[in-house]
Amino acid sequence: MKLDHNIPYKIYLGEDEIPRQWYNVRADMKNKPAPLLDPATGKPLTAEQLEPIFCKELVQQELDDETPYIDIPEEIQDFYKMYRPSPLVRAYCLEKKLDTPARIYYKFEGNNTSGSHKLNSAIAQAYYAKKQGLAGVTTETGAGQWGTALSMACAYLGLDCRVFMVKVSYEQKPFRREVMRTYGASVTPSPSMHTEVGRKICEAFPGTTGSLGCAISEAVEEATTHKGYRYVLGSVLNQVLLHQTVIGLETKTALDKYDIQPDMIIGCAGGGSNLGGLISPFVGEMLRGEKDYQIVAVEPASCPSFTRGKFAYDFCDTGHVCPLAKMYTLGSGFIPSANHAGGLRFHGMSSILSQLYHDGLMQARAVEQTSVFKAATEFARVEGILPAPESGHAIKVAMDEAIRCRETGEEKTIVFGLTGTGYFDMVAYQQFNDGEMSDHIPTDEELQKGFDGLPQVPGQD
Repeated sequence: MKLDHNIPYKIYLGEDEIPRQWYNVRADMKNKPAPLLDPATGKPLTAEQLEPIFCKELVQQELDDETPYIDIPEEIQDFYKMYRPSPLVRAYCLEKKLDTPARIYYKFEGNNTSGSHKLNSAIAQAYYAKKQGLAGVTTETGAGQWGTALSMACAYLGLDCRVFMVKVSYEQKPFRREVMRTYGASVTPSPSMHTEVGRKICEAFPGTTGSLGCAISEAVEEATTHKGYRYVLGSVLNQVLLHQTVIGLETKTALDKYDIQPDMIIGCAGGGSNLGGLISPFVGEMLRGEKDYQIVAVEPASCPSFTRGKFAYDFCDTGHVCPLAKMYTLGSGFIPSANHAGGLRFHGMSSILSQLYHDGLMQARAVEQTSVFKAATEFARVEGILPAPESGHAIKVAMDEAIRCRETGEEKTIVFGLTGTGYFDMVAYQQFNDGEMSDHIPTDEELQKGFDGLPQVPGQD
């Protein structure tokens, strides 16, 4: 390993360099994300219609397309100081392993008990719920990282937390479930018999392993049928991507400190929170005509929303209790195979990222899970961090690109998001190590079933 003595192994920022404002990339987007629609009328939803579901302040953030920077409340800044700023790491050992002229950096978000970037938005959403005087919040979780983060934030602020966890993850990841319970949250496998919409889904899909779309439906019903509760979401929504921009803002500050200019920025994508948070400040430069970057979203081949989905209005949930969002989607009725990247098993993508992708400002690649775990394992052996399966998707493409640079001699600077750790994903690693892991790529016929269920919206193809 040959160190560049001008570039530290880890670039740390000081507490005074933690962002004091979130960056709202929508303010710089010429083509704004399409508005949320009322499925009953087909008209854009107003703040008054959204406030029975979401916290009032979060509704304002959700609908704000014009304000470029939004102040982070001091209480949230103080909480961030417990685990932020997170390090930007030069992957010297990985570079040596791959014998590549590429320079590889990763922003590591797993340095907190929740194990991921999700805490950045969890504390913000819990804070606004507490400020509004609510008793508690409800949510869904896939792999469990969001549920874990929210349970931590709610425990810190004294709020009740009710989590609906995708059934396959509930069974695959019992220890993450127990972390949530340790922090005081109730955890229900979804779909369940606990809610009306859950019972309907169980009847329509007997034996289903669930999906994020199912869990969202149950969490929304739980919130709207209990006084003093609101629903919060760990990805997809504009407000969540806004909170996650602390990742990208810190990354840009660290790179600028050493005059490092990235060529390629890579992130895994399921709903879009970590990718959106990482790339937003860089996309802002592109939108303003200041710089240019190659931005790549990496998704599982088993749930290929960008690479094989349709850009259309769709329900965000399987039970059709949520508003319609325009996004790249596989259809709200699509239930992906029981792959191990639970956080990437959502049928659609953020409206912000979908619009950026549609406008050609970012690319997308789909990868199979066996290749993801191979890359994650190789990374763990040289970089000393066991990555979450979701993060393994970004690692896979970063390694592919570094190998391509070795073959072409190109000296490219690659930055990717390492969203979290995989210490509660050992069932998945065990299956990979035992040679029992398989890949599932949905057929066109399987995907068509999801597309057939897309709602009829005027002007939609």
